[in-house]
Amino acid sequence: MPVTVIVGAQWGDEGKGKVVDLLSRNADLVIRSQGGSNAGHTVVVKGTTYQFHLIPSGILEGTRCVLGNGVVVDPAQLVKEIALLEGMGVDVRSHLLVSDRAHVVMPYHPRFDAAQERARGSRKIGTTNRGIGPAYEDKVRRTGIRMGALLDREQCAKRITELIEDRNRQLERLGDDLVLDAAAERTALLEEAELLRPYIVDTYPLTDEALRKDARIVVEGAQGTMLDIDLGTYPYVTSSSPTAGGACTGTGIPPNRITRVIGIVKAYTTRVGEGPFPTEVSGEIETLLRERGHEYGVTTGRPRRVGWFDGTVARYSAGVNGMTAMVITKTDVLDTLDAVSTAGSYRAGEAVFTYPPSDLGTFASCIPEYETHAGWKRDISSIRSREELPSECREYIAHLEMLVGVPAAAISVGPDREETILDNPSLLWD
Repeated sequence: MPVTVIVGAQWGDEGKGKVVDLLSRNADLVIRSQGGSNAGHTVVVKGTTYQFHLIPSGILEGTRCVLGNGVVVDPAQLVKEIALLEGMGVDVRSHLLVSDRAHVVMPYHPRFDAAQERARGSRKIGTTNRGIGPAYEDKVRRTGIRMGALLDREQCAKRITELIEDRNRQLERLGDDLVLDAAAERTALLEEAELLRPYIVDTYPLTDEALRKDARIVVEGAQGTMLDIDLGTYPYVTSSSPTAGGACTGTGIPPNRITRVIGIVKAYTTRVGEGPFPTEVSGEIETLLRERGHEYGVTTGRPRRVGWFDGTVARYSAGVNGMTAMVITKTDVLDTLDAVSTAGSYRAGEAVFTYPPSDLGTFASCIPEYETHAGWKRDISSIRSREELPSECREYIAHLEMLVGVPAAAISVGPDREETILDNPSLLWD
């Protein structure tokens, strides 16, 4: 370490939660930098599955965890998640803090999310309808409420009422005829804020002290690079920056303190929602990858789109994030295949692209240039070193390293925490 940033190097859902859990064993502090409860991380420990939507998965190791200022927090969802984890024996209260600068997902934000998606019709983005985009809109328009403001009940109550009444009028214009009860919503929100009071603090002094002491810090991003509001497949993107640059603005950690950027990639590719996906597959391969990989959203349950490994996307992610290493997840999902494909470039007419084109129309017309690799046809879940992997699997991993341009520090060979090959731990921590 001392500051290691974890980024998704594809379209999200790469398995970042498992990697954060892995690195938190050697960390003093884990900070989530952006996104909201639209994200979902899953960690399996000795057969027990833990699902996270807001809280960093480092909480399982008893590491101090922070929801940074770049996160948008749905208080109701956070209260629910804390209760669920505490009920599973996880000590959240002793280890979680929430930045008072983080913005609140208000009760009307999910309604705006759904109404806006309906209005887009065939051009819908495919959001989770959790209100994340509208919350970031209000943040940028400077009309949002921050978590710290909720703690001043008297000052905040009137403003909450005024905002809900104003948003009711806006929702009516969007065709949403369900009126929010301002008094009931205000009461619920302030009750949730009271439950969260022990967690909400100014987290800057904590982060600053940790940096001064050269503490080991892991920064956890949600979603993936190709969903970055600036660098992704706009407009089919999220509303924040899940890249290494966003990690700085979402936590208050200066760029010169980041020592490692670990990109997480699946051994194949998935994406949720609309937008271009050049290596997407259909038919039997689609079904096999989705079912073996359990490719259903943690937050929504909707099936993910699946495809072959896209080296063009992963290479681009390595460049824009400054990736120093990668972790390859779900390698075991490919165990039963006779052959596996990868794409190292695209062709669109006479043009060849070794990076994703910024023009959405061009990107949508790109045809992958594939290479085919022999499958290994063997269960690899019990293997704990790269040398013991079947030769075909070793060759496949080496090919991914060549395509992306960074070494693999670890390889996940199963969903459980222990089903991991630590190929080069020095790339993950000191």
